[in-house]
Parts: sequence; structure tokens; C-alpha cells
Amino acid sequence: MELTWHGHSTWSVALGDTQLLIDPFFDNPKTSLSPADVERPDFVLLTHGHADHIADVDAFPDATVVATPELAGHIENEHGNETVGMNLGGTVEAGDAFVTMHRADHTNGINTTHEIGSAGMPAGFVISDAEPTQVSDDEATAFYHAGDTGLMTEMRDVIGSFLEPDAAAVPIGDHFTMGPEQAAIAVDWLDVDHAFPMHYDTFPPIEQDADMFAREVNAVGSDADVHVLEGDETFEL
Repeated sequence: MELTWHGHSTWSVALGDTQLLIDPFFDNPKTSLSPADVERPDFVLLTHGHADHIADVDAFPDATVVATPELAGHIENEHGNETVGMNLGGTVEAGDAFVTMHRADHTNGINTTHEIGSAGMPAGFVISDAEPTQVSDDEATAFYHAGDTGLMTEMRDVIGSFLEPDAAAVPIGDHFTMGPEQAAIAVDWLDVDHAFPMHYDTFPPIEQDADMFAREVNAVGSDADVHVLEGDETFEL
């Protein structure tokens, strides 16, 4: 599994023959790419309807969009994409990937130039090369994109213990999401081997020192390796 961070909460995930793109928003200072520069995704996963997560979905008309039914319906009506509407706790097959949606503690009004309504519950995604079951699979590889969220005990009680991600991308920007301190607790609760900060330095209210996040992860006692990626940098999981 190849993970590429394009700044903010935008990630490309390559798994087998399947290309996924999460929360396309390329108008951020960490990326030098435009939507036209990235490999065409088979699937676009949307965590919620805020403009800094769906702004560039219209650049990928051939991709199947995976989101809550409310948000998927909005994207289908606005842009004509094929969509898969799913909901919290569900797992769908997306090419070679199994995508499980889990809650995020945030708000979820769809807003482009103006607020037009609710997109249902905000979410995060666990992307795995194996279907999640009660039987632990040491051969499986899974990546958790937490979406925009605050710290929540489901990270410890459900996502970490049942879905067993090997790596997690967590927001550290504070103000709208967790800051570095609570994000470090999330990493510890998830019991991941690799942690990536995201959703920071895009706007003045969320400017952060990512090295502080690494120090907080160490201070909380987590064994996770923190990887502060440059924009458009790839990590092989």
C-alpha cells in the first residue's frame, strides 16, 4: 500500500490495481500539484462536506465517489459521478480495497460558496487489503484516515481494537479539530505502528509545529513512528 500526502487532508492511496483519493483539496500550501497532475483515481472517498475536503471532486468525473448517502447524493446531483452511499460502521469493496466508514466528531454542513444543508454524520475511513473480521490477520495492512475529528474513545474501543490499522493520519491543526496533544493520545489509543500528521498549516488558525506532535506522541508513551511528510511525499506501508 502506497500513501501519498498532498497537504491538508488530501491523500492518494494505491492498493493493488486500485487508486483511491481522499478529500481532494489542492488549494493548500503543502502541495505543488493541481488535480490534473495526480493519477486518476478509481474511487474518491469524502469524509464530510466542508469545502476544504470536497473542493476538487469535480476534477475527477470518472471516479466513483464513496461518502454518506446525503453527501453522495449531493455530489451525484452536482457533478454526475457514480456514487456509493454508505454509512457509519459499514464496509464496502472498492476495487482491491475494503473501505470501512467510522464516525468522526465534527460538523458536516455541505458548503461550497454557501451553506446548503447537512451531509449526515462526518466520517473517517479505514482502508484495508483484507476484509475486517473478528479474527486478527497479521498479514493484513490497513490505513486509517481519521477525517476532521476530536479525540473520541471509539479510537481505542473500536477502531484500534477491532479494525487494527497499522498506520493513521490524524488532524493536528487544533481550532477545528484535535491539536497535537489530543492527536498524540489518539495515536496511542489506536496502537498503530506509523502516524502521520495532517490538517495543519493550511490557514492561520491551524498553523502548527508538526515536530511538537512527534514529541507529544513520544511523551504519551506510544511506540508509533511519526512521519512528518513533505507535500506530495509517498510512504510505502
